[in-house]
Amino acid sequence: MDFQITMSFDEDVLPAVRKTPEEFASEIRLLAAAKWYESGVISQEKAAQIAGMSRSDFLTAISNIRISPFQYTAEEVMEEVCNVR
Repeated sequence: MDFQITMSFDEDVLPAVRKTPEEFASEIRLLAAAKWYESGVISQEKAAQIAGMSRSDFLTAISNIRISPFQYTAEEVMEEVCNVR
């Protein structure tokens, strides 16, 4: 089931960010999905779905906004390193 969310912005927002309404909506979807992914709320697959992209396109997009595709804590990395030894 699909649903729609409507948001209102002042008319001076689009020229300020140099976006069309469609580009603005697409970027909001990407940024929300990227933040939720970065925070560990959702998976890469779900984030890509929310952003309306393939998983590989989502990974490229988040790297362009300096979000790592690897979401591990320091403890998880150390655990992996110890398991390799």
